Amino acid sequence: MSSPLPAFAAVVVAAGSGSRAGGPKQWRRLGTKPVLRWSVEALLAAGAGEVVVVVPAGAGDEAATALAGLSGWRAVAGGASRAVSVQNGLAALGGPGDRPVLVHDAARPLLSQAVIARCLRGLEDADGALPALPVADSLRRAEGGVGAGAVDRDGLWRAQTPQAFRLQTLTEAYRAWPAEEPATDEATVVQHAGGRVRLVDGDPRLMKLTWPEDFAMAEALIPRQIRTGSGFDVHRWGPGAAVWLCGVEIPHDQTLVGHSDADAGLHALTDAILGAMGDGDIGDHFPPTDPQWKGASSDRFLIHAVERLHARGGRLVNVDVTLICERPKVKPHRQAMRERLAELLALPLDAVSVKATTTEGLGFTGRGEGLAAQAVATIELPAS
Repeated sequence: MSSPLPAFAAVVVAAGSGSRAGGPKQWRRLGTKPVLRWSVEALLAAGAGEVVVVVPAGAGDEAATALAGLSGWRAVAGGASRAVSVQNGLAALGGPGDRPVLVHDAARPLLSQAVIARCLRGLEDADGALPALPVADSLRRAEGGVGAGAVDRDGLWRAQTPQAFRLQTLTEAYRAWPAEEPATDEATVVQHAGGRVRLVDGDPRLMKLTWPEDFAMAEALIPRQIRTGSGFDVHRWGPGAAVWLCGVEIPHDQTLVGHSDADAGLHALTDAILGAMGDGDIGDHFPPTDPQWKGASSDRFLIHAVERLHARGGRLVNVDVTLICERPKVKPHRQAMRERLAELLALPLDAVSVKATTTEGLGFTGRGEGLAAQAVATIELPAS
């Protein structure tokens, strides 16, 4: 059984402009939360007693918004270079000189507890520790865009963050670092001062967000859960000349009666999506007692449910709607319904199903008193 991890502090560097990524990436959302929040939450959850977040000058409000609800962190302004930003963060830390400190780039959001633990363990018999991965791809030199020979990859590693050091060790190493030279990372600074840095196992998911396409890769790496919700709706028949079903108006000698346009298919589907999220039902979001929804088009309800799903970093996988009635005949309009739902939900057509059935003359639908609809929706959400 391993011993408990030592008390530690952390500096999260989030002062960059993100020019290669198309703008400040620390505030951009990844899954359900800003990029910066992923790292700060991971460090606090691992037991960090203090987290100093280094942000661009004047960006304190952005940091407060990104980290709202979290305690145990504070922000300081960064400098003109990463090295200056790290030193500003170190200067803001308190505690004894032998206090372990993790320095982490906010641009590596998928930080695991296991990597944090390995870094701290690696510091037990070295002046520093960093997570790293062996280079797997073959390497080539290039001259003018033309290959100029292979590079031996034996002994080459890809360095990641967080990197672990004692507070005094890293502070003094930076003091000894030549100011005119750029510091690649903290391990380089400590090694320059004569320190010994241990490499520990890194994590392929701990990728650095550098280019716009990196965000799509990171999204794919976020653990996700599949959920299914069901919905059911009923409306009675009344006088009219047309009926709305699954977003399509169908000529008919009756209409469905309801506070909105009474589109039972869209109502059932809205409830299915809300149910999969555990987000109440259509009546919670659009009370039938509210006059503003009188005669409203039900596609507004459906779009609202999908927007709430997207706000949580989720996506819709597929939907299946069954209409239960004797009349009107649904089959001639089924393809139009599928196409309309696919348009509203931004889904491929083969992810949208609309079916119809009767109750063989039994019950209120069999007697022609009303129409029923049931729906199933499958969604994907980031794991908590």
